[in-house]
Amino acid sequence: MFKHIYKKFVWAAVILFAILATGTSGYSIIGGSKYSLIDCLYMTVITISTIGFGEIIDLSASPGGRVFTMFIAFSGIGVLFYIITNVTAYVIEGELKDSFRRKKMENKAGKLFDHYIICGLGRVGLHIANELYATKRHFIAIDTAAGAAEKFIGAFPDHVFIDKDASDSEALIMAGIEKAKGLFAVTGDDNQNLVISLTAKDINPEAKVVARCNDARNSEKIKKAGADSVISPNLIGGLRMASEMLRPSVVSFLDTMLRDKGKNLRVEGVSIPQSFAGRKLSSLNIRKHPDILLLAVRRGDDWSYNPQDDFALAAGDALVFMTTPEEREKLEKAINAAN
Repeated sequence: MFKHIYKKFVWAAVILFAILATGTSGYSIIGGSKYSLIDCLYMTVITISTIGFGEIIDLSASPGGRVFTMFIAFSGIGVLFYIITNVTAYVIEGELKDSFRRKKMENKAGKLFDHYIICGLGRVGLHIANELYATKRHFIAIDTAAGAAEKFIGAFPDHVFIDKDASDSEALIMAGIEKAKGLFAVTGDDNQNLVISLTAKDINPEAKVVARCNDARNSEKIKKAGADSVISPNLIGGLRMASEMLRPSVVSFLDTMLRDKGKNLRVEGVSIPQSFAGRKLSSLNIRKHPDILLLAVRRGDDWSYNPQDDFALAAGDALVFMTTPEEREKLEKAINAAN
């Protein structure tokens, strides 16, 4: 981008400067000591800018001076016109691109459903975006920080970015909060995360809201505002460091699983619909999916680990298993098709 601007404007500016210097020197010679350098420069400027205030330097008795003026006028006007038109085109083109991009983003956001909204694109927000992308979930990001749009679009060109204040209900509606599956309030400001959580739940009470909390004293306030879960990065970081010391093999396993882009394994969860209530676990035919390892079934606050085929399912049960995003999608489709 910088090289492109350099080629377009810098050489034109150098040529314009040369014309100004030539014109000033020429008028100084033509007018003699009667006129100052400022008079000569002024004469050059009004000539190439076509202002037409009249001749500061009297050229009525100097045909050569008038020929020189015509030369300065034609060359200077051409260069000045080139610079002005390119600057104007650059500004308008940038505005049109931004306007077109915003409109395209709004149209694309309106077509999404069951997607996720990330409010805040700091380090935490970008990690969330990377995980959603790796597990093939649709998501939209909202932020007004300088450079956030370029960073996000560069990393996720097929996803929607909205350059607005996420605490504004208009921004959340534009991001499709009414049809969203969940929202992450992960700005660096606890108060803003509280307002985002409150606004999101007010518009769509069914959307799950996970909020970031930097000060543990604000955790309960954010929950009362509507957040379903409140996460403290400092707490998670401390637990991670303790685990690294106490159970390094487990941490190494999880890190390898998350970083292995070839297998792209994740611990996932799928809810059981009403139509499967009372059926046996074997009715899901999980064994037909060799890349799915069922770990547990959650029912409310109770967990059944390594459940057997005769385990009786209930509506709302959550299957927790290790698999790839592709296999997760296959299982979800199979369950929905039988629903």
